[in-house]
Amino acid sequence: MKEKHQNNVAIIGSGSWATALAKLLLNNCSNINWYIRNQNDIDYFKSHHTNPKYLSSVKFDLSKITFYNTISDCILNADFVILAIPSAFVHDELLQCPSDLLNTKIIFSAIKGIVPQHNLIVGDYLNKIHQVPIQQIGVITGPCHAEEVALEKLSYLTIASQSNQSAETISKLIHCDYLYTTTSDDIYGTEYSAVLKNVIAVAGGICHGLGYGDNFLAVLVSNAIQEIERFVYKVHPITRDINDSAYLGDLLVTAYSQFSRNRMFGTMLGKGYGVKQAQLEMNMIAEGYYAVKCVHELNVTYKVNMPITDAVYNIIYKKQPAKIQMLELSKKLA
Repeated sequence: MKEKHQNNVAIIGSGSWATALAKLLLNNCSNINWYIRNQNDIDYFKSHHTNPKYLSSVKFDLSKITFYNTISDCILNADFVILAIPSAFVHDELLQCPSDLLNTKIIFSAIKGIVPQHNLIVGDYLNKIHQVPIQQIGVITGPCHAEEVALEKLSYLTIASQSNQSAETISKLIHCDYLYTTTSDDIYGTEYSAVLKNVIAVAGGICHGLGYGDNFLAVLVSNAIQEIERFVYKVHPITRDINDSAYLGDLLVTAYSQFSRNRMFGTMLGKGYGVKQAQLEMNMIAEGYYAVKCVHELNVTYKVNMPITDAVYNIIYKKQPAKIQMLELSKKLA
């Protein structure tokens, strides 16, 4: 029998990605703590052994799960904490947890977004607002969709931390026959890249909704990886291969996949939906909506050439016609 690890892991969140990560962890962990805010969802879980809202085909062995609806209780005895909630809710959720508890934990963010109240990626937010040391912060990034993890399709994740020991531990905890892992020390580049690829996926969806074809999308994505490289190098100038799966791979799967909620959101905008209408109909969070505003505001300081990000910002926040913005963008791409 495969040996089960004794590390205590807490998962914060109840969405599709949190559910997929729980499935992965339980291949290797004897027990996990799981924070789910809504007690009704916990009650349903206990009755049906499945998440009532996301990846409901996945059955869980409840003897290996301890549910909590209070974050501080959930993480109290955990060695590792994995955050998997929408970035827009991070600040309010973590206010429930005292910083002097958070900063004693090793925390990995599986959130591909920016905390909008502070214009900070999650790692910087944990460090600056909750005083979690950088060595105790990590990132779990793609390319990987929760839906394919649920189907046990071969997938890959990159685990980034400036502590090689922490990265290796999380890597081993989520590795299995259908999920391969690699490690990295580029916590800034991987996290900013994960944020930006959501913006690009919105752009790709807008183009799809407007009737642009695969030829244009290929040009858009090839320009997008250059845009991402310019930005992450400006923010954190280290040597990295932008063509690695944590950067280019994550961009590709989000820009092209049928499971990409950011692409879906963009497609609806391209077809003429208003922002609020698209959000209500999706009933899911598209991280690119928040990310593009934050990146636009950050770029006032960095002054990186980001025509794709600018076009998405103009469509969503300046209410500019998508058709005109994409036509103008098409003239800037090579």
